[in-house]
Amino acid sequence: MPPRKINLVQAADQTIEKVFDPHIAGDVNDSQAKVAKFGEVFDWHVHEAEDEAFLVLRGGIALDFRDGSVELGEGDFIVVPRGVEHRPRSLTSEPVVLMFEPATTLNTGNAESDLTVTELKRL
Repeated sequence: MPPRKINLVQAADQTIEKVFDPHIAGDVNDSQAKVAKFGEVFDWHVHEAEDEAFLVLRGGIALDFRDGSVELGEGDFIVVPRGVEHRPRSLTSEPVVLMFEPATTLNTGNAESDLTVTELKRL
């Protein structure tokens, strides 16, 4: 049986009910591809041991850093190196973003809040 194909934007629209609730799209070795709809603003946080990659699939987001911001639109990609404090936020209504990171990465990194998700669902 061939691997399952997923349209990530359609799957996000059909499956993800709230913002900043990452869902696993697939496992790649010890890492995961995770999809989320982004909301107005996320928590400031840092991943001490993991890099985190973002690919905007729909809409626009900004990644705030303590020394400035980077805006990303559809098709834009960025890697946030481990140890760099950041805060994602949406620039459009519920953008859809693919994140690629180690499977053990907690979405809020070193910060715990109401936005922390410890049990991820699958698309």
